[in-house]
Amino acid sequence: MDNNFSNIKERILYIAKIKGIPLEEFTQSIGMTYGNFKGANKERPINSTALENILSTYDDVDSHWLITGEGAPLKAMKVEGNNEDLPLPENNESNERLIPLLPIDALAGFGGGDWSISNYDIQESYVVPDFNGIDFMIRVKGSSMYPKYASGDIVACRKMNDDSFIQWNKVYVISTRDQGILVKRLKKSEVEDHYMVVSDNENYDPFDIPKDQITGLALVVGVIRLE
Repeated sequence: MDNNFSNIKERILYIAKIKGIPLEEFTQSIGMTYGNFKGANKERPINSTALENILSTYDDVDSHWLITGEGAPLKAMKVEGNNEDLPLPENNESNERLIPLLPIDALAGFGGGDWSISNYDIQESYVVPDFNGIDFMIRVKGSSMYPKYASGDIVACRKMNDDSFIQWNKVYVISTRDQGILVKRLKKSEVEDHYMVVSDNENYDPFDIPKDQITGLALVVGVIRLE
């Protein structure tokens, strides 16, 4: 049976998905971290201890499906005459306008040409008719951009493929090598080959960041705020 999963790691993450367990919590429960399933680590083989932890912690997981991909993920999902597992969402015409909400840690390397959104990274998906050309949404953390954006606000982002078209003083999601993901305004810097990043909250001082520290830029084009 084709489950559309090429390896054990994808099947492990699918277990977390159908059980509704946050990925960080699930991977910790089996003695691993979510980082073991991202980037170059995706290709590294899973160890036997992790498999044993899954099967002992979640005894309804079918071991044959976990190892081979054949059958159904959960023992309770097997019914007579039907061994199909839960379907993944299809990319059909009716949901092409869905905008994925991603956790911050899923944005690592989003400026690279090989960056792609995994189904397992998507926390929610939204249809927002007035948001066009949006690549992803993220939830703002912290108060550095208050009052423009408050902690918990969801911002819609359009990935920039060319930094020569930066709109100065606009808010961007900035992926950096050393400081992680920042949500800041970008301004011209007086320091060569640097940008100035500025918070709206006056309690946070602006600072310069070298251009070669930035691995990705996405323009913030909208916000969803819950009162």
